Amino acid sequence: MTPRYAVFGQPIAHSQSPRIHSAFGTQLGIAVDYRAIEAGRDDFPPALDAFARAGGRGANVTLPLKEEAFALCTSLGERARRCGSVNTLIRDGDGWRGDSTDGVGLLRDLQDRHGIDPHGRRVLLLGAGGAARAAAFALADAGVIRLVIANRTVERAEALADALGPRAHACTPGDLDATDRFDLIVNATAAGHTGAAFTLPGVRVSPATACYDLSYGKAAQPFLDWSHDAGAGTAVDGLGMLVEQAAESFALWHGVRPDTNPVYAMLRT
Repeated sequence: MTPRYAVFGQPIAHSQSPRIHSAFGTQLGIAVDYRAIEAGRDDFPPALDAFARAGGRGANVTLPLKEEAFALCTSLGERARRCGSVNTLIRDGDGWRGDSTDGVGLLRDLQDRHGIDPHGRRVLLLGAGGAARAAAFALADAGVIRLVIANRTVERAEALADALGPRAHACTPGDLDATDRFDLIVNATAAGHTGAAFTLPGVRVSPATACYDLSYGKAAQPFLDWSHDAGAGTAVDGLGMLVEQAAESFALWHGVRPDTNPVYAMLRT
């Protein structure tokens, strides 16, 4: 049976992951059968089972399924275990081994592509879902001095802050204090997928502030528009993070890491 790979999520038609993995395969001379599969929380488990029976050997998982994927794994890598979130599945016997490549993908894009080093910075993280959890642990490991996690359901933010330690603090977006200065603001919410304008009252932004959205394309545009209007010195979307985390997943499945720069350039043009 031909090995198959896929990305699961909802919505998923916009996903660039099939194009990215096809480009990686072409670059390295590896035949890649990678497709996008629409699945919500309720139909994800049977869809994943059907995928495995059809020869599925690996999968990526995006909104809103990263914590659901975590629960379905029979074994977990250290990164996934720490953050309680899975975005990469590797077929292991009759089960799935889960890993998280989101955090390393974020740091590679921030540091190597955009020259934004989180070390020693004060960071505001918006959201506390699966992608936000991976981002939070990566930022903590990178040496941020303060990490404020703002989430509408403050209990989720508090649980994440407790897991991260004393540098992390939790609140709701409405509780943010305009006197608090942030060097980096990371949007890990799915708000941009609605197309509505982004607002964040009570947050002070300056030319020294960098803003980063984990989403890309149209989904990131409301946050990027707000960032520019607020006066941020840098505002970028997460297309590079998508490519970098995909390269980490590709390496887990195929044993070799592709060159991400030409693929990123292809997607930007």
